[in-house]
Amino acid sequence: MSDIATAKAVLRQQQIETPSWAYGNTGTRFKVFAHPGAARNAFEKIEDAAMVHRLTGVAPSVALHIPWDRVDDYVALGKHASEHGVRIGAINPNVFQEDEYRLGSVCNPDPAVRRKATDHLLECVEIAQVTGSPAVSLWFADGTNYPGQDDIRARQDRLAEALAEVYGALSAGVEMLLEYKLFEPSFYTMDVPDWGTSLLHCLALGDRAKVLVDTGHHAPGTNIEFIVASLMRVGKLGGFHFNSRFYADDDLLVGAADPYQLFRIMFEMVRADAVTPRGGIAFMLDQCHNIEDKVAAEVRSVMNVQEATAKALLVDREALAEAQASGDVLGANSIFVDAFSTDVRPMLAELRVEMGLEPDPLAAYLRSGYGEQIAKARVGGTATGWGS
Repeated sequence: MSDIATAKAVLRQQQIETPSWAYGNTGTRFKVFAHPGAARNAFEKIEDAAMVHRLTGVAPSVALHIPWDRVDDYVALGKHASEHGVRIGAINPNVFQEDEYRLGSVCNPDPAVRRKATDHLLECVEIAQVTGSPAVSLWFADGTNYPGQDDIRARQDRLAEALAEVYGALSAGVEMLLEYKLFEPSFYTMDVPDWGTSLLHCLALGDRAKVLVDTGHHAPGTNIEFIVASLMRVGKLGGFHFNSRFYADDDLLVGAADPYQLFRIMFEMVRADAVTPRGGIAFMLDQCHNIEDKVAAEVRSVMNVQEATAKALLVDREALAEAQASGDVLGANSIFVDAFSTDVRPMLAELRVEMGLEPDPLAAYLRSGYGEQIAKARVGGTATGWGS
């Protein structure tokens, strides 16, 4: 086993970004169930994110989604975040909900639509500059439903042109993260369907363009840790959107469907010494909470990432290397399984107490009465959610 003190030192520095949209009324394509106390605006979302950070100690930033989180004064929003002990994280443009984007946004055959979409991306670059955000995170719903619907190669050219314009507008220190998705909403082609397509565009753009891996955006059986290791090897992994999937892009709590997969991914991060901010990898949650308490769900997800990381840190890497070098297949696998089977909850509880936190963040949240407080306070107005 690795040294417990060393593992604790790494875990103390880990940072996990929560998404603003998780604190509104989000759900499925079938139904969005309203939740009492769901945030009504970006300021309230920040307050909820701050609560998650106070409970866990490792969630100091909150990602914004524009225009869902558009405000008149981003300086004031950043100040509000600072006053609550958090900061603005990645800025996520939305170029998939307006009617003009029926045939795509930056890949649309209509130059006027492409211009509108690119201008919105540039708006988000400006917001990143004002708020001190470290990244603009891009995901495109662009694609086609039928063979022959559009020119596949031409759409890649349009995408490259838009990305180059946006990349050129980035302020110093701000990265562009390009997310990919296998399918949906387009079913014949997605214009950025896989990590290879994202990587090709990032390589053409420059050092500050990197791939973002959403753990729910892959075909069943995909070896995501292989993708992570490959991107890390060439310095092109920018970050994660952590969630879980059973069938498609379910956006469930990270670790809910396959905690062993999350452990395997985190082992690759440990191996690369990239768990802490020094590693330059953004650990972000991207989840939709339809039937569960919004804040509690984010707390649980942060805890799940911590547990997977702790287990990955406890892999006896020296023994593993010896087993691998000697061809001891079962021995090497047993070292992995032993670490995954370790109950790290007592260690994490001890660490939290050392950090001045409650040992069980979820239990602390339930005792705090925060959910009841915001349900009473946030009466009137309209809760944020899909399309708002």
